[in-house]
Formats: sequence, C-alpha cells, structure tokens
Amino acid sequence: MPARLALPRGVPLPALSTLRPLCVSESGAVAHRLPPDGYRKDRSLTGVGPLFLGYPEAELETIPSLLLQEIVTTERHACDRPYTPDAPLKVEARSYRIVDFGRVAAGFIRAEVVCAEPARLYLLFDEVLSGGEVDFLRLDAVNAVAYELGPGVHRLETMEPYSLRYLKLLVWEGTADVRGISVREYACGDTVRGSFASGDPALDAIVAAGIETYRQNAVDIFMDCPSRERAGWLCDSFFMARTAAALGGTTLYERLFLENYALPERFAHLPEGMVPMCYPADHFDGNFIPNWGLWFVLQLGEYAARSGDADMLARLRPRVESLMRYFEPFRNGDGLLERLDGWIFVDWSPAREWVQDVSYPTNMLYAAALEAAGRLYGSGDWLRQAEAVRNAVRSQSYTGEYFADHAVRTAEGLRIETGHVSEACQYYAFCFGIAEPDTYPELWRTLVERLGPRRRGIKSGRAPGVAPTNQLIGNMLRLEALSAAGRADVIAAELPDLLGEMASATGTLWEQDEPIASCSHGFVSHVVHVAYRDLLGFRHVDPLRRTVVLRPGQLGLLSCAGALPVGDELLALSWSYADGKLYIETDIPDDYEVALEIEGPYTWQRKERPR
Repeated sequence: MPARLALPRGVPLPALSTLRPLCVSESGAVAHRLPPDGYRKDRSLTGVGPLFLGYPEAELETIPSLLLQEIVTTERHACDRPYTPDAPLKVEARSYRIVDFGRVAAGFIRAEVVCAEPARLYLLFDEVLSGGEVDFLRLDAVNAVAYELGPGVHRLETMEPYSLRYLKLLVWEGTADVRGISVREYACGDTVRGSFASGDPALDAIVAAGIETYRQNAVDIFMDCPSRERAGWLCDSFFMARTAAALGGTTLYERLFLENYALPERFAHLPEGMVPMCYPADHFDGNFIPNWGLWFVLQLGEYAARSGDADMLARLRPRVESLMRYFEPFRNGDGLLERLDGWIFVDWSPAREWVQDVSYPTNMLYAAALEAAGRLYGSGDWLRQAEAVRNAVRSQSYTGEYFADHAVRTAEGLRIETGHVSEACQYYAFCFGIAEPDTYPELWRTLVERLGPRRRGIKSGRAPGVAPTNQLIGNMLRLEALSAAGRADVIAAELPDLLGEMASATGTLWEQDEPIASCSHGFVSHVVHVAYRDLLGFRHVDPLRRTVVLRPGQLGLLSCAGALPVGDELLALSWSYADGKLYIETDIPDDYEVALEIEGPYTWQRKERPR
C-alpha cells in the first residue's frame, strides 16, 4: 500500500459533553403489518451502482429500513415524566418508549441495556416528531440502529454520530431494561469566547440556537448538517466562515476548508475547471452546482480580507483562473451565462425551476464573482466583464416592477419570462450590485414592506405573483440586503418570525422554512454574525488594519451587550437608551481605530487598556 500523507489540522478537540433526556414523553405498543402503500426506498437502497456506490439490495442479509416499515403503532400513551438516568426503563416485547432531549443534539447515542433473555432492540430517532411519531425515514436516511442482544449487560454506544431530539427505544423480541440514556455530543470545542445579550428573549434564543447549530456543524470542517450528509458544501461554507470568525475569532477552520480545494491536481469526474459542490467527496455521477463555484470565489475574497493569507490566495489562483475559463464557452452574445450544465441552484423555492436558458440570479452572482476575482488578482478584464454582466441583467431582467428570474431562447431570440418572478431573485439583485435602494426605490420599498417572513404564499395579497423565498438561501440574502441598507430595525423585527419557531422547537436552525429537511443546518448559524453586526453594532471589524466601525442602537431595542473575539483578543461593546439618549461603553484595544456611525445624541465611554 502506498504511503499516505497525513495533514495536521490543528483544530481544537471536539466537545464531548454528555446530554441526557429531559423526559420520557410516550410509551406504547406495536404490531406487525405490511405497509399498505408499499415500502419507502431511497437511492441508497435502489440506486446503487457505478455512479452511486454502496451494497446492492440483493446482497444485503437484512434490511432494517424495510423491516421497520412492517412495524406499526397500535397503542400510544403520553406520559411526559422526568427522565431519571439511574432508573431503568423497562421495555417489553412489541412495545416502545420515547425520550425527549429537549433540543436537537448531535453525537453518539449511548445506553446501558440489561437483557434477561435474547432481545431485538431498535433505536429510532429524529430531530422532530412527524404527526406525533418518530419518522426514521423523514430525512431520506435510515435513522435507526438495530441490536440483537443476548442475555446480560450491554453498554452500547453508536459507532457514528447522529442528530436527534427524540429517541424511540423499540423492543421487538425479548425484554430490555434500559438506563443511562445519553448522547455523547460531538461538536466544535471552540465556540464559547464571545457573548451576546440583547435583553429580548426571542432574539437571544435565536442567537443561542445559531451558536448551537454552528457547534454541531463545525467539528473540524464546515458541514451542511450533522445528520444525513455531514458534508463540506460550498455556499454553506461562505456563511459559516463568517460565523466562525464571530464566535472563535479565527480563520483556521476556513483555511482548512479552502485548502481542501487547493490540494488535488484535478477533481475526477467533473468538467475541467469546475470545483466540486462539496469536498472532500467523490462525485462519480459527475454532478456539480456551477453556482457553488461562484460562491467559492466570493468566500475566497472575504477570507483574504479576514486573514491576509497571501499564500492561500496564490495556491488557489490556478483554481480560480480555471473556473473562470470553464464559464467562458457559456457566455452568450450579451456576455451572460446561458444554458449552463449541472444543477443550477438559486433557492429552495420555485426559483429553483426557473433557471434556463438564462438564469438572471445566477448571472448576478457571476458578476459578483468576477468582481471578487478581479480585485483579488488584479484582473481588469474580470472587473470589466462584471460591470458588463450587471448592465445586461439590468436591461433584460427588470420588468418595470420586479427582476424576472430567467429568459428562454427561442427562434426569435431571448424571451424574458416576466411571469416567473421570485422573491429570491430580488434579493440577489440588491446583494450583488445590480440594484440599490436609491436606484430602484419602488422595488426597495416593496422588498421592505411587502416581502419577507411576515408574508408567505403567492396568494397572500401583499406581493401577488411573486414566489416566496425559502431558507436556503433567499432568507439569508434578505438579511444581507437589509443590512447593507442600514435597516437593522427591520432585521430585529423580522428575526422572530423568520427563526423563532425553529429556535423554540429544536434549539437549532433549519435548512428550510418547514421541518421537511435538516433541522440543524450550518449555514443558518450565520444569524450569529448578523446579531453581532446588525443588532449589537460591530458593523465592520478589520483585524489586519486594526479598525472598527460601530453602529450601535439603530433599532428598536433598549439595550444590547456583547464581546466579539478577534484573534486572542476580545472586543466588548454595550449600549443602552435612557432619557432619549444613547449611552455606549466599549472595551477595545487602544491601538484599534474606532469610528461611530450614529444618528442622534449619544455618550461614549471607551475603557483604556494598559499597553
């Protein structure tokens, strides 16, 4: 076997704290019954082959996901009693118990099981209840672990980390006394240096949920979720990198993430120049998201500003140049990308269907990536192309009321699909240099007053004909557009509608607006960065130039306080209103140049630090 080079990562050891259930929420009985509508099977069972590796169904000796679909609940009894770790839960044959951890936890499931006779025990789990049940197939994954146990004492711990709030202990044969149920958490060990307190319970709960979501998705790489995939996805990483800087004051995790893209000579199975949508990973089917390659360039630009890492910029320059060359053949006569290959992803909303032949949100993102690459590597050509793309998008996509999502190539030329308008597309326009509040004032007024989390559904009446956005990534882009325009007041007012239910239900933040996918999704931890920037008021921190721009108190809160880690230092800010005046206190190293952006009377006290 050839020698393998192991790269030092240098990340802190993971947090391995123990989380126990809060209560036993339900007990019941089960019976055998064939599923009336057939078995639910996903691609991991039916799609195995040279493009999707695994074990074919015919080669499996047992298939728990099918066996468990033949077990149905016949009796349910709510109990909701506190869980006592030392008191055994007796689970008899064809019965179950459900324990509730109070929030989503990510880690290794543990228990001590005593069997007086041979027993078959199933651990079924999920992040939420679906119709009151633990649906172990909700995520298109098999959230189940099967044990065949002999008589005796068994100290169990799963070999892989999972994500769950509810754990269902189901005994099909024999009996089991189960005690010491817990999750050995597998989470980032470097998230406790900063602090944030707004005095608003809903906002503070959302920030806490954002921190917990980050912990679960940044053990040693930025991941999308701690459940089904545990994969290092681009785009998610753009938002998580900001959170990493806000919580740990470091770019270490981001450097490691980007280094993964610098190491290979090429990426197998992908077109020349394209980068994987997630990595490290194998892409035997050749699928990729061209948009994620553009987010890769945007993240690299922000990483450079955060870190000053000239070496990484140099190492990734060939990758960026190859990526830009990849897009060249897709540029049409107007300079816009047309008929891109791969999975063109704009948003988890109807916008995901409106992407051919010319996707205007994709071209808005393309312009931003061209500009970022041009500034990083001093390319005037890329900068000129960026402005040309923006001008073409403005002239074609804007209908006089909204930016349309796409155009279709016909024999007569491009036909702008003016009936296909998504909320997400409007946010792309304001985030990526196509539109500004003063250049499109009516659209901006509509965006602020009629779009957003308080308006859901095309037939809501507030913005008829505009397809509402979803969490990934339109909701985050709305926050960015509002922030750029200085509308922290709107952000503070909308966050409870946007994320409050999630924080309350699972203590984490979700991939989509509804609990139909991952309920702990790393990119949504970006709300922590938003809280520091827009609610607390650390508008901009430049650790390289040692400058800080503060914009405190420009929202409806009465007070806010927090500390932002930057490297080995902490930058502290607190503010409060009294008698119509803003009182500000800062504890920031003396060699930082601090600028204030404030409207109205204020008093500022800056604590002096000895040199």
